[in-house]
Amino acid sequence: MAERKWIKQDLPKGMKFKNDKLAKTRYPEMQVDPGEAVGVISAQSLGEPGTQLTMRSFHFVGAELSVTLGLPRIIEILDARKIPSTPTMHIYLKSPHNKSKIKSDQIAQRLKQTVLKDIAKEFVMDLAKGEVNVLLNKEEMVRRSVDIDAVYNQLKKTLKTFEVIKKTSSLSILEKEKDIKKLYKLKEKLKDTFVSGVNGIDDVMAYKSGNEFIIQTFGSNLRSVLNIPEVDFTRTKTNNFYEIEDALGIEAARKAIVEETMEILDKEGMLVDRRHISLMADIMTRDGTIKGVTRHGITKEKESVLARAAFEVPITHLIEASVKGEVDNLTSVVENVMINQPVPIGTGLPELFIKMGKELKKK
Repeated sequence: MAERKWIKQDLPKGMKFKNDKLAKTRYPEMQVDPGEAVGVISAQSLGEPGTQLTMRSFHFVGAELSVTLGLPRIIEILDARKIPSTPTMHIYLKSPHNKSKIKSDQIAQRLKQTVLKDIAKEFVMDLAKGEVNVLLNKEEMVRRSVDIDAVYNQLKKTLKTFEVIKKTSSLSILEKEKDIKKLYKLKEKLKDTFVSGVNGIDDVMAYKSGNEFIIQTFGSNLRSVLNIPEVDFTRTKTNNFYEIEDALGIEAARKAIVEETMEILDKEGMLVDRRHISLMADIMTRDGTIKGVTRHGITKEKESVLARAAFEVPITHLIEASVKGEVDNLTSVVENVMINQPVPIGTGLPELFIKMGKELKKK
């Protein structure tokens, strides 16, 4: 669809529209006729490109991180998956941090989730004393902007039942009972103990786009990232719609669904009317939560028993409806097609009545 042109109703008071002819021709073209089957048309508009055209699965940014695109990603969006197969964020930075490769890399390393094994050289068990000694890697700690005090404080919060002792370049964690099995479990637990960064962000990469540096992540945690002072929260994006709903609300999640779907289709060179994508996003978010186009999502909420049965697992739906004594009023398209009745769209929508005149009655 071509870019929307301004019409008189859109303009602020006092401003004149220069091209009246364009407004008169464009505005009627944008109207939908009464009885238009917008749902069926939108479904066909989205379904045809997905089945008839080959769509790429992965897109590489730089040389390291890849994200799912194409048909697999559109399926994820429509199914409203809780966690995307490749969760990612594009984090925009405030000036002057976004102008320097060094500064953006430093912020990226601060964002990256660090567990104890990432900054440790060795984990040594002392069975006699009943402790695990963690020898720290100073170079890795400097690179990740972590100091020994921060690691010590974090371990004290996490390991409340153990005693943590800070040394010059190592930490000791005491297991009071000196049980060998518990000591082995403690050692394995320590390796994956969270130390610093943002929980859930496993990898980061700063890349240049235009005249600024942007951080792309593998993993997502929108709420935590938005609280970082150097981050420009007005432009930062994630492909996890549930995090957007949690942090910014359902309207922001709806907008993100539309924008990402349009972006995928544009990259594949597929022309789909934006209004069809918007209709899909509206239905997925209409009750204030995100629901997928699945039998557990929006299809489950259809009033018509026959429409639910036509989607998936028909016997289950029909048995449940029979037990409950549900009534189908045949108000939509699918159920009327199933029983061979005129569908309530287009010319099938209005009902015509004939008013008999006196002369006609006499004859």
